[in-house]
Amino acid sequence: MTKKERAKIVMTELEKIYPEVPIPLNHRNAYELLVAVALSAQTTDKKVNEVTPKLFSVAPNPEKMAALEEPEIKELIKEIGLSTTKAKNLKLMANQLLERHDGEVPSNFEDLENLAGVGHKTASVVMSQAFGVPAFPIDTHIHRLMKQWKLTEGKNVVQTENDAKKLFPKETWNKLHLQIIFYGREYSPARGNQEKDYLTKMLFEK
Repeated sequence: MTKKERAKIVMTELEKIYPEVPIPLNHRNAYELLVAVALSAQTTDKKVNEVTPKLFSVAPNPEKMAALEEPEIKELIKEIGLSTTKAKNLKLMANQLLERHDGEVPSNFEDLENLAGVGHKTASVVMSQAFGVPAFPIDTHIHRLMKQWKLTEGKNVVQTENDAKKLFPKETWNKLHLQIIFYGREYSPARGNQEKDYLTKMLFEK
């Protein structure tokens, strides 16, 4: 079976399981999504969703976030890993949004990636989920499953992203990256029972 054939099976099966996919991080607008994704590095979406309601009740926009001191932000997000660094980045990011973008979240990769605490993956999530621009954010589940399904050699996330974009039609990217994440969590966890992972078995049946 070729990579293209395996990719087609992946798309078909994931569409059966997840015809609708919710956005994992709770948010009401592009700014809240940007903050939530920045907070999600090296922690779970579940933990971020537990912390952000209190944070957003105090600082729902860049103006309010910039007005807080770093220790105040850190206190609000202290349950999340790397809270000291993330608090510093959130304050700086808020000031950058006010100074460079009139307090609005920019809708292009270059400006997003120039914000404090925002890498390519975070920018890709925001572009995809807030602005509907085709992107393929690579998280640990996607990186792992793309290698498991032999759709990439996956030496790094850059290569995995490039391979995913070549194999899957552009119009599927925004939904498909979420479908793969949900499949990884529910059917093929990195550490845990792999018995439910029927898709990998299907791809490599003799």
